[in-house]
Amino acid sequence: MDGTKRNNIKIGQEVAVVQKQDQKSGKLTTGIVKRILTNSLDHHHGIKVMLESGIVGRVKEIM
Repeated sequence: MDGTKRNNIKIGQEVAVVQKQDQKSGKLTTGIVKRILTNSLDHHHGIKVMLESGIVGRVKEIM
């Protein structure tokens, strides 16, 4: 699924995000969505979410 569309992302869903400091390397971190932080319907770099672990990043993959 497409991580750039807000409608595709739900609370409690497992996703892979890229954190701000990992954008150059492209390292992904997986976790469960706790909050959706992006208000717009889509974002070309991915919707920003907070994972249950407290990590904030942009969704690159939806599991």
